[in-house]
Amino acid sequence: MCTKTIPVLWGCFLLWHLCLSSSQTIYPGIKARITQRALDYGVQAGMEIIERMLKENNLPDLSGSESLEFLKVDYVNYNFSNIKIRAFSFPNTSLAFVPGVGIKALTNHGTANISTDWEFESPLFQDTGGADLFLSGVYFTGIIILTRNDFGHPTLKLQDCYAQVSHAHVSFSGELSVLYNSFAEPMEKPILKNLNEMLCPIIASEVKALNANLSTLEVLTKIDNYTLLDYSLISSPEITENYLDLNLKGVFYPLENLADPPFSPVPFVLPERSNSMLYIGIAEYFFKSASFAYFTAGAFNVTLSTKEISNHFVQNSQGLGNVLSRIAEIYILSQPFMVRIMATEPPVINLQPGNFTLDIPASIMMLTQPKNSTVETIVSMDFVASTSVGLVILGQRLVCSLSLNRFRLALPESNRSNIEVLRFENILSSILHFGVLPLANAKLQQGFPLPNPHKISFVNSDIEVLEGFLLISTDLKYETSSKQQPSFHGWEGLNLISGQWRGKSAP
Repeated sequence: MCTKTIPVLWGCFLLWHLCLSSSQTIYPGIKARITQRALDYGVQAGMEIIERMLKENNLPDLSGSESLEFLKVDYVNYNFSNIKIRAFSFPNTSLAFVPGVGIKALTNHGTANISTDWEFESPLFQDTGGADLFLSGVYFTGIIILTRNDFGHPTLKLQDCYAQVSHAHVSFSGELSVLYNSFAEPMEKPILKNLNEMLCPIIASEVKALNANLSTLEVLTKIDNYTLLDYSLISSPEITENYLDLNLKGVFYPLENLADPPFSPVPFVLPERSNSMLYIGIAEYFFKSASFAYFTAGAFNVTLSTKEISNHFVQNSQGLGNVLSRIAEIYILSQPFMVRIMATEPPVINLQPGNFTLDIPASIMMLTQPKNSTVETIVSMDFVASTSVGLVILGQRLVCSLSLNRFRLALPESNRSNIEVLRFENILSSILHFGVLPLANAKLQQGFPLPNPHKISFVNSDIEVLEGFLLISTDLKYETSSKQQPSFHGWEGLNLISGQWRGKSAP
């Protein structure tokens, strides 16, 4: 009996473990996919970055001591300082994904022209001057390991670094250059030895400095006086042979409460495409968390005065709107009053192929305050406003705008044919269309910051609404003259036009 019980217990334990593991799975609100095309462009952009770095920085000093037996000199102490790379060429350079590991960098047949100041000291002479150093047969290979730290920042680590320069030729300048050039060849071997020993530590130091910058990236950003946005990595990058996926949390929080919303993200899969450098999926969860956070913070409550409503009618009413404006004046605006609209539940987000809608369940109250009296409620009732959401990328922000599709009072069907009810519904619809939504859109113009690599802008961009998520397809461009500082937010250069839900980047 006991023997039969043990397998059953093990089976129960395994099932419990599987259920526990699945319940703890965290899915991203945003998924970014980097393709091989991006790595190929990264080689080109990387050369520009390296060239700029080399122009701005000197290499570490190089010093040592050698004996010159052919001159019967016991030792010559030398020091090369102010080392600058004047030109370089890495014609065979590539970046490639290493599945489950990182990105492999490889370059060979590289060359470099270097200028330097030098000092020589020996028992026979002491001198200073300048020299040019030509390096050839430059070879480097290494793997960049990508992970995340405990704060959700990306981190880099250099692994399996190997760097070698095969040949070096030194040419001295100065009054005694003919003499020094005669024994330059014996100096080249120790220079190569020291240089080859320095290369990987120099590269590792640059990776370490880059990590220091990555650790300062803003992954939790204050959007406004209502919400925060979390862009932290929830897992280490997923790397296949053809792409690298970054899973970002992509969730909004009320400013005073960093608890996760009472619903969970659902998994979504980016389509298998490779024509663009970068694909970004923004899940429905991202927008639902924004809806919940703003609702919790009370951002969906608005009160309009008679003057504000009248101004919006005058500025925006056309055609039928003029008629509705006149009805509003006769029936409502004849005395000072206020309209108060409050969302009764978080607005409902729905992403379907080619269609992004936002349904707002709310209540509307019409209030009046006669002179020397308290506020009185004229009427109060619930309604649902169905809106279409238009999106555009401006600068480094995703900007939303709302347009009213349908307005419907929450009334029994038997009352809907009543002419007074229909008239009242039209009046409220006009107030919402010409009064409330313009105010909401004005506030939405500040937009939401988006992840943005340093000095990288988007070109040839396109965006689609798919079931449960938005898909951004874009190429990248490195902006050498950009003054933009590194930050983990702010993709730019995209348009999403309401209607066909496909957009192109602005010229």
